[in-house]
Amino acid sequence: MPNLPEISPATDCLHCQNRTFGMFCNFSQVVLADFNRLGRLFSVPTGAILTREGYPGDRILIVCSGQVKLYCVSKEGKTLNLKIASPGDVLGLSAVISGSTFELTSEAMAPTSVNIVGRDDFLAFLRRHSEASLHSTHSLAAEYRSAVSDARNLALCGSVAGRVASLLLDWGRSASSGRHEIRFNMALTHDDLANFAGSTRETVTRTLGNFQKDKLIQIRGATVQILLPDKLAQLVA
Repeated sequence: MPNLPEISPATDCLHCQNRTFGMFCNFSQVVLADFNRLGRLFSVPTGAILTREGYPGDRILIVCSGQVKLYCVSKEGKTLNLKIASPGDVLGLSAVISGSTFELTSEAMAPTSVNIVGRDDFLAFLRRHSEASLHSTHSLAAEYRSAVSDARNLALCGSVAGRVASLLLDWGRSASSGRHEIRFNMALTHDDLANFAGSTRETVTRTLGNFQKDKLIQIRGATVQILLPDKLAQLVA
């Protein structure tokens, strides 16, 4: 982990203006206050590596703002993008609980703030609070469901359009947190998006162009707005 600038302690979980519906943002006040005493808040620049595949799982990281790309690399150097973590998501949870290494490398896609808690402190926190243990279980279950869904879409969805539609819907719904308007900032290049979709940059670029032509989505700069989520979902089925 590189040396990172720590944010002022005045910015903490109890007074955070960016709290989301994420599992580790919605503890009761007593549990949240205890969790707040454990964590240290850091600001990281674009491109910063937060966890590295194969390294000991010695901390969890809560994404407080920004976006983080999760990926793995083969021995031959081929990269597979797996997920984009958004505010409220927790990184390294399974590695910390199982006492194993990080399964993925995580890289900040934009200026990002993360709350970091060391493994020993976090495990003691779980022992003190059954609520926190339950939240952790729910978070791991959500990770499993997401992994199965992603594998299913990649392997069984026959069209690139369907796979791209699935990615846009997942990211949009996660960023919108239940709001009616589905809008998110996509810091990915078309090459990265193609990696997620198991396709080529040219095909992904053409697919996004077709989505805009059919008024399924609207792209302005890095902002993607999903205009017709039901029709996008029909492409996934």
